[in-house]
Amino acid sequence: MSIKVQQVSRLFNGEPAVQHVSFKAEKGEIVGLLGTSGCGKSTLLRAISGLDTGYDGTIEINGHINRGTSKDLGLIFQEPRLMPWLTVLENVCFGLEGKAKANKKKAKELLQVVGLEGFEHYYPKQLSGGMAQRTAIARALVTEPDTLLLDEPFSALDAFTKLQLQDMLLDLWQSYQPTMVIVTHDIDEALTLCDRVIILKGQPGELYKNIEVKQPKPRSKGDAGLAKLKEDIIDSLEVTKKVAPTSQKHIREA
Repeated sequence: MSIKVQQVSRLFNGEPAVQHVSFKAEKGEIVGLLGTSGCGKSTLLRAISGLDTGYDGTIEINGHINRGTSKDLGLIFQEPRLMPWLTVLENVCFGLEGKAKANKKKAKELLQVVGLEGFEHYYPKQLSGGMAQRTAIARALVTEPDTLLLDEPFSALDAFTKLQLQDMLLDLWQSYQPTMVIVTHDIDEALTLCDRVIILKGQPGELYKNIEVKQPKPRSKGDAGLAKLKEDIIDSLEVTKKVAPTSQKHIREA
């Protein structure tokens, strides 16, 4: 499934959150939306998902203008958003149509893929953060969507669990080949997962750069080309901007 965002802008209470953003995600491509807090990354993702229709501009899904939700779009949020009264298996099956037996079989297969075999009858309160997010990923995949939209899916996890789930996501991508759009503020995560990185900057957020990451996946953390891209992205976002001399003086005096 391809996604085409054209001149999308969004106002909240008369104030612009993003303005005039355009980019594409080709079929089977992983595209990252990267930027500092408040630049409108999640706003764009909600527009693409159809959860927010109050934007200006157009969003095309497979060449057709889309202004609503679709079963062909799977959503994975920062929090797992599991229903606490349902088991892991029931959470994954929730919302599926068709015969219960067939649904359970499909859900069990996916739980095995995401490393949760044997945890089918656990409840969310019995799961670690990483296990809960694995459950959420299985729930998003069980409908076999052509596209996955991920809103900072690993930001609440510890560093080791985050790395494990990044590797798992790449394994899933290689198996199912969905188009993915991932919101992140983690530069290393974007360079590990994405084929292209869309840099948003400012408040309101505007498209600043569209960077192609050519290294084949999986990628080495020590790759010199990735290190150079990371340096360029840091410079673009001005996250290491020098403190003004007057500010330094105040710091010394304090």
